Amino acid sequence: MRWLNRPGALATLLLWLAAALLSSSFAVRLSEMSAADHPTVVPSGTQSAQVARLLNPTGVPEPLPLAVIWTQESGNRITPSQQQAAQRVSGQLTSSGPASTPVLAQDGGALMALGSADPARLGESLAEHREAADSVPGTTVHLAGPAAAQADLENAFARTDGVLLAVALGGVVLILLLVYRSVLMVLLVIASALLSLTTACAALYVGARAGWLAVDGQTQGIVFVLVIGASTDYALLLIARYREEAGRRKCGEAAMRAACRATAPPVLASAATVACAMLTLALATLPTDRGLGPAVAVAMTCCAVTSLTFLPAALMLCGPRALRRGAATGRGEGLWERPARMVQRRPRRIWLICLGLLATGAALSPLLSQAGVPLHRALPSGAASVVGQDVLARHFPAGIASPLVVVAPAAERSEVSRRVAATPGIAAVSADSEPGSSEPLLVTLVDPPDSNEARHTVDRLRAALAGSGALVGGQAAQLTDIHAAAVRDHRLIMPLVLAVVLLLLVVLLRCLLLPILLVAAAWVSLLAAFGTAALILSLFSGSSATEPTVVLFSFVFLVALGVDYNIFLVHRVRQEALSVGTVAGVREGLLRTGGVITAAGLVLAATFAALGVMPLLYLAQIGLIVGVGVLVDSLLVRVFLVPALMTDLGAHVWWPSRLPGDQAPETVATVPGPAAGGGTELSTTDTART
Repeated sequence: MRWLNRPGALATLLLWLAAALLSSSFAVRLSEMSAADHPTVVPSGTQSAQVARLLNPTGVPEPLPLAVIWTQESGNRITPSQQQAAQRVSGQLTSSGPASTPVLAQDGGALMALGSADPARLGESLAEHREAADSVPGTTVHLAGPAAAQADLENAFARTDGVLLAVALGGVVLILLLVYRSVLMVLLVIASALLSLTTACAALYVGARAGWLAVDGQTQGIVFVLVIGASTDYALLLIARYREEAGRRKCGEAAMRAACRATAPPVLASAATVACAMLTLALATLPTDRGLGPAVAVAMTCCAVTSLTFLPAALMLCGPRALRRGAATGRGEGLWERPARMVQRRPRRIWLICLGLLATGAALSPLLSQAGVPLHRALPSGAASVVGQDVLARHFPAGIASPLVVVAPAAERSEVSRRVAATPGIAAVSADSEPGSSEPLLVTLVDPPDSNEARHTVDRLRAALAGSGALVGGQAAQLTDIHAAAVRDHRLIMPLVLAVVLLLLVVLLRCLLLPILLVAAAWVSLLAAFGTAALILSLFSGSSATEPTVVLFSFVFLVALGVDYNIFLVHRVRQEALSVGTVAGVREGLLRTGGVITAAGLVLAATFAALGVMPLLYLAQIGLIVGVGVLVDSLLVRVFLVPALMTDLGAHVWWPSRLPGDQAPETVATVPGPAAGGGTELSTTDTART
């Protein structure tokens, strides 16, 4: 820490200024890259992936299926003249291949033609198709199918990067103003967070361009909120310790060096915990899940480096005027003395009450169903593809826009076709080729291809075709394989995350019992967050269904972040307990870190809540679950449960090691209380301070 003097701080600030100038444009470049990149999401060994390779050996992106639906503006039946007009323009509705003949619905209220759109210029292609379809007089045109849904997804993500950043920063600024009541301090913390973000974006862009990382809109949104939240949390921790050290030392440079030496271990341990936990996703089956882990690890590294270099330098150059006392950054004698006394007087009662509250929330966790949410229900309700899918389902089989593709040996084609037609959930089977043909069968589903019912139909169909050599592909089959892979990832990643976090805590705390307790507390807190979020979703959206990937991401974040705050607390408790013993150390640690860690929890919850502005329901659900979990952890687990457990266990909590401060038993002295005959019990350490 010898560089922490005014010349060193100035040099550090200039280096970061140069880095900011060099990386300032990378956030925009990363957004453009993530919008243009459509990584493969289907596991390579699945049936749907095999069918895709058989039909497209070159791997060149194929046109996306599209359904164009015409309905009468007056709500009447489609007229013959309108059918003829649709027939004339049908050739303009496909980017490649033969034109589709428009089909009249059985109720006569709609006309539908199958087309395709070029994925390389999806927006322009759909605009051209819509313009051609609009030439049919007296009709309203709707677009549905994979091409329309993908276009809505891209358009929504393209408009939300700036909104997401503004909402996240707005929440952080509001909380920081309440904490510090100092515009200068808020500007320093926000500058540190933005610098972490631009550095992370630059690193991710370089990694993605080199092919080392896969970054899509979902990954970028999560990284944005995590970097803002984590950087702010680290800044809160450093500033609180700097203020504390500045009260003990007259020299500002010495105070900053002491603050950095004390803050660096928990900050680095926190970043390492989140990074290592997220890196377990690299073992996931789904490519999109594998890409998130390394991206978050890179982002957390940038957060830690910025918080321990740029912010100390900026604080030193600003001098004492930056340390205006805030509401939640000092010792917190008024606010945190009472919880500390409660924990010390009745520790067992406190942790039993906390476990009861958490168990109540955890009992609701089965309500969070992992059955899946169809994409057309996860997009905004007013999206064109959602409206188009609803119109399509009213007049035609809902799966007509994206049929299943069954590839079968030529000798088995007739038998395979018979089995397919006999499977429940199948609306129609193509019969445009001879029995001995090697052409694939096109199978229309009764239900939308992204629905749970379609997934069950695919499972039934594959079971019916077992032993025939036939393979089932297409959009519904791909989504079925993705869902199955996500369930398999759960069974692998979840226990691995717990093991990694436990190992890191054992190394950091140099004991065994306390890490086990911290991981167990994070697990119970996680289940309580799932249950509470499921209840909120049920009350406000009418459904608590979500995707397995949402549960997996939320699990990894909550275990890592939940242990994070306990690292901040327990590291300080250990520092104090080395000299005064565990019980007194818990009290002092809670007093010293109560305000800053609670403020950090509020900041992180607010930043994850900003995911609610994202266009996908899945991301909003992640924001809700993680936000609720962070609040539960920072306001209940860290303030009451963990301190009460440590106080109740005393010196045994560090088993199998023992701290020097616990070698001699603590004696208890009684000092006169404010009322006659009253008294307050204090340890010998507190008596000495008094």
